[in-house]
Amino acid sequence: MTRRYWNINLEEMMEAGVHFGHSTRKWNPRMEPYISGKRKGIHITNLTRTARFLSEACELVFDASSRRKQFLIVGTKNKVADLVSWAAMRARCHYVNKKWLGGMLTNWSTTETRLHKFRNLRMEQRAGKLNHLPKKDAAMFKRQLSHLETYLGGIKYMKALPDIVIILDQQEEYTALRECIVLGIPTICLIDTNCDPDFADISIPANDDAIASIRLVLNKLVFAICEGRSF
Repeated sequence: MTRRYWNINLEEMMEAGVHFGHSTRKWNPRMEPYISGKRKGIHITNLTRTARFLSEACELVFDASSRRKQFLIVGTKNKVADLVSWAAMRARCHYVNKKWLGGMLTNWSTTETRLHKFRNLRMEQRAGKLNHLPKKDAAMFKRQLSHLETYLGGIKYMKALPDIVIILDQQEEYTALRECIVLGIPTICLIDTNCDPDFADISIPANDDAIASIRLVLNKLVFAICEGRSF
């Protein structure tokens, strides 16, 4: 039982397909404690355990948010890109929803340099610099700015390493997860039945392929962050 009520119920999770895992042939044996059974060749996640870990994650982000800690949400699959940016903006978090650039966190000094350049280009654009450039140079300026916006747009206001990173797909975002582990940054990670639950600080057993499942988990975390920010 957590100190706050996060409105997490099994029926809602079942409707979102949170319990559907991968084929029984594609699983990580370390996920066995989080699996309740099999159905038509697919592992079924134990939603009681999902509810428990999701509650713990909500508690963690609530407390961190109330202490003005900074969050980074990572989800780069095409189908979750809009969901990630929407959730991050709602909760005033940083986010990466396109490609994860290797060394984004572990080589933070280089990332800071790129962000500084990005911010300068945006300022120059607002100041009307494009209007005074030759056509070829203006086109190059736009391409450069567009590239930086695509890959760094979600972290353009990030001035230091994040305090907590939320990862929506362990397999897809493995590079980001490893960087967090190297730096000792706490992570909250959705783990499907083919994942390793030992990598993240809080692993939430859940379907990481269905958009409804991802949305449900992310919405709970975002709500908890917003609640914490209000304190």
